[in-house]
Amino acid sequence: MQTSLLCDLSVIIVNYNTADLLVRCLNSIASQTGINFEVIVADNASRDNSLDVIRNNFPRVILIANQHNLGFARANNTALKACKANYVYFLNPDTEVMEGVFRNMIDFMDLHPEVGLAGTRIVSPDGSLQSSIEKYYPGERHAKQELKDLKGTIAWVMGASMIARRGIVEDLGGFDESFFLYGEEQDLCLRIRKAGWAIGYINEAAVVHWGGQSERENLPAVVWKKKFEAELLFYRKHYSKRAIRGIRRANLLKALWRILTLKLTLPFCSDKDASLKKLEKYRLLLKIFRARNA
Repeated sequence: MQTSLLCDLSVIIVNYNTADLLVRCLNSIASQTGINFEVIVADNASRDNSLDVIRNNFPRVILIANQHNLGFARANNTALKACKANYVYFLNPDTEVMEGVFRNMIDFMDLHPEVGLAGTRIVSPDGSLQSSIEKYYPGERHAKQELKDLKGTIAWVMGASMIARRGIVEDLGGFDESFFLYGEEQDLCLRIRKAGWAIGYINEAAVVHWGGQSERENLPAVVWKKKFEAELLFYRKHYSKRAIRGIRRANLLKALWRILTLKLTLPFCSDKDASLKKLEKYRLLLKIFRARNA
């Protein structure tokens, strides 16, 4: 890992209580060759031994030790200010980059000047492909007018592994810090497309992703609440009131229907715990979208 005024790539990792996974991630980064890169870890006041692990084992990593949990968006923005390369790579700590990823990403971006941000191929530890690109935004069928004439066919990519042109991200003000966790990549990708750039996908760059590790201490209901609230924030920011009314109505109908069917089938389910978790999820969805300010 090299730090230079002439970096080809700035790698940003936002870490929160994932020291065990961060070691594997940083070791895989260190094995990348043929690229001059820097690594910046923004730690969100981890309670584990993340800081000691970085300081004792990865002295070339630029460490930003935040005193509080700033959230994903704000921590990335803080690290972005320290970047020196024209390309910035946003990477989750619960990942492992495969051989040649950095070279393949930069080659792709150089060959596709119309692309402002691109995601990579993401696989599970067993080698199976994870869904890492989406063709549509949440609630898009209710918001055709707001999303017309956008460049490219990819709506957004998974935020666990994505490379962007630093100048574009900076011109847009970075990630929207209204998003604390979840929804940030959807918002950034849409803003990049609204600015006239396309979103890309780099199949040649493979990253292993364990997924959801920073949230492993939280109950499922807590995670779902964050996701639903992030969705609402995205709708309010980008969609018309008319579109939001349609989305709200659709979610309420879905929640009511799923609650009814789950209640009816619960006595006959072999896995009652799974059904109860689903019931809790849709009750939460109903509560959030029923709120007056939804």
